[in-house]
Amino acid sequence: MRGFHHVELWVVDLVRAGAEWGWLLEQIGFEADDAWADGCSWRAGEAYLTICSAPALHGASHDRRLPGLNHLAFHGGSRTQVDALMAAAEAHGWRTLYGDRYPHAGGPDHYAGWLENSDGFKAEVVAGP
Repeated sequence: MRGFHHVELWVVDLVRAGAEWGWLLEQIGFEADDAWADGCSWRAGEAYLTICSAPALHGASHDRRLPGLNHLAFHGGSRTQVDALMAAAEAHGWRTLYGDRYPHAGGPDHYAGWLENSDGFKAEVVAGP
């Protein structure tokens, strides 16, 4: 087996993060999988992404520019699907990054959009060939 088993993100505001991540993940093919008092998860095949507001959480924000996680990149489907997702993202708590260079901020052969949510997590949504 290869690939991720799961990714777990710790968040300060579970309700807000759940709405933002839930919208994005469902747009790219994940399905809501589980929910409990301090977290929830979405699944795509065998892989899943979990967000938690853990009692051991330190600090009040995520900074993608510090050592650690910079961003998560997802397959976003066709160019049309990525364009539709990017057009709707701000209404769901995501801020567009590099909008002046969209959709080729990663180079002329890379069609993708970059987003940042209220907690400062960055997501890249990549169109297929």
